[in-house]
Amino acid sequence: MSFKISSFVYLVMSFFLFCACTAQPKEVELLDTIEKFNTAFANSELPTLDAMVTENYIHTNGNSKAIDKTAWFNYLKSRNQEIESGVLKVEQYNMNELHIELHNTTAIATARVSTSIIKNGIVTENEYRITNVWVYEDDAWKRAAFHDTKIK
Repeated sequence: MSFKISSFVYLVMSFFLFCACTAQPKEVELLDTIEKFNTAFANSELPTLDAMVTENYIHTNGNSKAIDKTAWFNYLKSRNQEIESGVLKVEQYNMNELHIELHNTTAIATARVSTSIIKNGIVTENEYRITNVWVYEDDAWKRAAFHDTKIK
C-alpha cells in the first residue's frame, strides 16, 4: 500500500515539475520577443513589426479610439518617413516594471515605457503605462493588442 502511495505521489510531483519546466521556456521566449519588438519599434523596422503582430491586431492610445493593423501601419509608415528624413529621432525607448501573466497560449504584459524623442529640434520625454496582449500562434509570440495611458 505504501508503495502505491509513494508511486502516486511521485507521479503527481513529476507532473507538476514537468508543467513548471515547460512553462518557463514560453515566458523566456516571450521576454525575448518583447525585447525584439521594442527594438524594432524604436528603429522603425516595419517588416519585423509586421511579422510580430496578428492580422486582427488592435492598437489603442490613451488619447484616441482603437485602430486596426492597417491604420497602425499607416501611422508607422508616416513615422518612418520622419525618421528617415531626420525630422524625428528616437533617443530612448525603454520598458521597465514588466509583468507577464501567462494563460496557456495567451499572455498579458504590463509595463512602464519611457520615451525620449527629438522632433524638429524639440526634445519630448514621456512615460506610459502599457498593456499588451500576446498570443502564441504559428510557433511564435505575436502581439494581438496594445493600450497605453500617458502618466508623465
